[in-house]
Amino acid sequence: MAKYTQDDIKRIVKEENVKYIRLQFTDILGTIKNVEIPVSQLEKALDNKMMFDGSSIEGFVRIEESDMNLYPDLDTFVVFPWTSEKGKVARFICDIYNPDGTPFEGDPRANLKRVLKEMQELGFSDFNLGPEPEFFLFKLDEKGEPTLELNDKGGYFDLAPTDLGENCRRDIVLELEEMGFEIEASHHEVAPGQHEIDFKYADAIRACDDIQTFKLVVKTIARKHGLHATFMPKPLFGVNGSGMHMNLSLFKDGENAFYDKNGDLELSKTAKQFIAGIIEHAPNFTAVTNPTVNSYKRLVPGYEAPCYVAWSARNRSPLIRIPASRGISTRVEVRSVDPAANPYLAMAVLLKAGLDGIKNNMEAPKPIDRNIYVMNKAERMAAGIVDLPSTLAAALDNLQTDEVIQSALGEHLLEHFIEAKEIEWDMFRTQVHPWERDQYLTQY
Repeated sequence: MAKYTQDDIKRIVKEENVKYIRLQFTDILGTIKNVEIPVSQLEKALDNKMMFDGSSIEGFVRIEESDMNLYPDLDTFVVFPWTSEKGKVARFICDIYNPDGTPFEGDPRANLKRVLKEMQELGFSDFNLGPEPEFFLFKLDEKGEPTLELNDKGGYFDLAPTDLGENCRRDIVLELEEMGFEIEASHHEVAPGQHEIDFKYADAIRACDDIQTFKLVVKTIARKHGLHATFMPKPLFGVNGSGMHMNLSLFKDGENAFYDKNGDLELSKTAKQFIAGIIEHAPNFTAVTNPTVNSYKRLVPGYEAPCYVAWSARNRSPLIRIPASRGISTRVEVRSVDPAANPYLAMAVLLKAGLDGIKNNMEAPKPIDRNIYVMNKAERMAAGIVDLPSTLAAALDNLQTDEVIQSALGEHLLEHFIEAKEIEWDMFRTQVHPWERDQYLTQY
């Protein structure tokens, strides 16, 4: 990540002919919000004096306490490469502060920083994340509205001409690289119209910023190709859904705290404790890592998404997989997370769960090295394997039983998250869906 001073930014703005600045932040649901200002207001923004109405943002504040300040993180400054040479647009990612200068406790980014301080108090220096976000590309109609017509019939690792999304995906990669991303892989995923672009791991805050930037770039460039990019977890029945696997690693004194060359599977005691914490709390943090009604259509057997709480270094059916790389690359891959998740909240609950395992010296169960999908319920129970929640309602019930995961969100975020999601579930629960009419209208 580039390190910028205010003078650096003023110089770049002048050299690049930047005319507008977007001050971006993320609401409780993970949606990117922004306040756009003309470059004449840059000085005011750099002095942390830009305000906005927090009462109009999901999960922020009531109307009588609406004024909030945007504090730009200078190191997130970037000029959008696809904007006009006649007047480019740049952006900052901002933290949200109260008028009295204290961090706003409903800001997901600030909340993650709070949990990271807890990690540092335990002696760890860094928490790194390598995300693997997947998405679908659908064609737009003549009015520019998304259809359910896929842009290709390709499969895993297919090439053009089967993969008609290749040119779009290549342009996305080029734009990301121009913005400073280090792209590690780009390929077609298992389902028709499904794609994955992997970028280099970073510290937790930077990686979550990158996820949000990635989503914005993917949607913007897809539209230029006449396509709609969606990070909806399960847009189509009968094919794989989209996940966002999270590759996690803790560092201490510059060394990967998960690696021990003499340990079983070359994993350290810390790694095993972290895994134990994730397994202990998995059913209870799922409402955060899989936050929509639709998320639970993905977490079903048969489509490569984990729905059972276990871990393994050898197979991909459990919740947690340990990739083969060791040394500095040793990591814990949590495979249940989907791209609808607010990345800042997802990282907060995953880190809190893992740290709870370390603090309480939890012992990880034995790894499960056989395909869990072919095990019956009795076999799973005998192996100590529990199921993830099957609906958003069940996941919300679980969340409200777990004080550790609740504390990862804090009182404000927890209250507003649960309120928003209970409304979402109730809207879904009371709606009459086409499947019901197809099934019952003539039968009864």
